[in-house]
Amino acid sequence: MSVPPSLQRPAEVRRIELPAPSGPLAALTGEPPPGVAPRPDVLLVPGYTGSKEDFLPILAPLARAGHRATAIDLRGQYESAGPDDPAAYTVDALAKDVAAVLASLGGGVHLVGHSFGGLVTRRAVTTGSRPLSLTLLGSGPAALGGHRAAIVELMRPVIAEGGVAAIAEASAALDREDPKMAGVPAEVTDFLRNRWLAASPTGVLTMGAELVTAVDEVDALAATGVPTFVVHGEADDAWSPAVQRAMAERLGAGYAVVPGAVHSPACEAPGPLVEILLGLWSG
Repeated sequence: MSVPPSLQRPAEVRRIELPAPSGPLAALTGEPPPGVAPRPDVLLVPGYTGSKEDFLPILAPLARAGHRATAIDLRGQYESAGPDDPAAYTVDALAKDVAAVLASLGGGVHLVGHSFGGLVTRRAVTTGSRPLSLTLLGSGPAALGGHRAAIVELMRPVIAEGGVAAIAEASAALDREDPKMAGVPAEVTDFLRNRWLAASPTGVLTMGAELVTAVDEVDALAATGVPTFVVHGEADDAWSPAVQRAMAERLGAGYAVVPGAVHSPACEAPGPLVEILLGLWSG
């Protein structure tokens, strides 16, 4: 789970809604200041259990560099409400929403998918979307494994018995014991709880199942010809750095490692991540 360092919105950032086939999606967008030379738009898609706020630390810096940068909640996440229908939360369904948002932004757009969002954005591209580029951020070639996949599986009976409220309580209890959470502002811990409470339980279950059963689509992505970049934290503990580096080699993709980051570079090392993204896109 990504933990934003703050929820304060810079002057460049505002909340909006964007149309999608499944209904409007909540979003945050950073608008370039007057006088800044415009660069292509950026669309950022969060990972499993995440939200648009996971990208809040990088929206204003990207905007100040000339990119109108927009981050969305996927259907069923936080402020993008969804139905009690598993079909609404498959990778295919979510990819159709992303494709529609891309089209609504118009013109060339750099697409960024974090973790599970990488699987969704990849599907959008392999089924016809043609962004200027696709950046897979802390994402992998196929199903998530290891301890993070085990956590996804452990969540299923908890949700079945107590809903997302039970997950919110369990997550808060773990956070209280985690030294890394000791300095997190109260407004952020409150947000993390509220994000869980707002999530669709059906969405959490279905997206989790999609995450741990995803098939390898690397060759299909390479065949699209869309310029692709693979970026991850130096200590990523979801898909390992070695796995992501091998994926980049298969894709013939630009590749970069974010120093000081684990699995959520936009929250853990926003400055280095912005520098990397701007360099990849301009190059």
